[in-house]
Amino acid sequence: MNAVITAVGGYVPPSILDNKKISKTVDTSEQWIEKRTGIKERRIADDDTAVSDLASGAINNLIENYEVDPYEIEVLILATATPDHMLAPAASLVCEKSNLQNAFGLDINAACSGFLYALELAGCLIESGRYKKVMVAGADKMSSLVDYEDRSTCILFGDGAGAVLLEASESDFGLLKSILHTDGSGTSSLLVPAGGSKIPAGMQSLLHRDHYIKQDGAYVFKKAVAAMSSVSGEVLTSCGFSTDDIDWVIPHQANLRIIEAVGSNLGIDKSRIKINIQKYGNTTSATIPLCLWDFKDDFKTGENLLVTTFGAGFSWGAACIKWGVMRDKKNADTAKRSQKEVVSIY
Repeated sequence: MNAVITAVGGYVPPSILDNKKISKTVDTSEQWIEKRTGIKERRIADDDTAVSDLASGAINNLIENYEVDPYEIEVLILATATPDHMLAPAASLVCEKSNLQNAFGLDINAACSGFLYALELAGCLIESGRYKKVMVAGADKMSSLVDYEDRSTCILFGDGAGAVLLEASESDFGLLKSILHTDGSGTSSLLVPAGGSKIPAGMQSLLHRDHYIKQDGAYVFKKAVAAMSSVSGEVLTSCGFSTDDIDWVIPHQANLRIIEAVGSNLGIDKSRIKINIQKYGNTTSATIPLCLWDFKDDFKTGENLLVTTFGAGFSWGAACIKWGVMRDKKNADTAKRSQKEVVSIY
């Protein structure tokens, strides 16, 4: 039994923070940001929007556009590093907001690798035969963790969410192989120091701005390139593939220079690498599913996708996916009616 992606959805907030606006608040320029990162703009959620709103927006987009019955969804796995609350799980709120009444939900946090970790877990649930339909979402409101006085991090991150439906299938399509890694020795190089059990919220942590992202950018850059290149080679070998067998690469969208370096190391032409970092920046758990959403019409049944990512933890991994048959899309009238039904549950 294989786990096949049969529908995709996405959501980004309407508010755009472009490089021009950022250059007015920190010591930088539009040209410098784009040259160093490849980012032109990023989406920023308003203060009243939580990560559960972003995730449910992506899931509702999926349900609105495909012939999917939310009552048939058995599991929701939400990858996020920015839950609404430390307690309770954001997945519980997402189940409510997306009307997933028959699903149990859980959060996982593997930072930028979260969606790939969640995809592997969902695949195992389906391959076990215990579950047939699992929703996997990646969502983050990174603007809630970004210090907009820190030039080294505020230029990188944005908010957004993506979701996929995984279903059981006896076909040859679906998740072929994943290889995931963790190295806790890298934790101090990319983290939010305060707000957890080690350094609870307090006056000193607020004064030292320890509730914001801290990053050793140069070190993380080098580790990301090496790790993503290496693990991609591992998973290709495990599947018996060469790079010529890969139709599309879906890399974590952290920095355009990282993406280009990984592509060069693998010997894969840029024309086969999907890139949307210029529009969204680094949305952490959402970068992979947002890429799948943005470029879904480019993927043909039977094509091989290579997904690779790297994030805090350090966490990293790669997976090979054989693109399967997507669910039928709803016609315009049905989609509008479905959207009204979704709105009515709030």
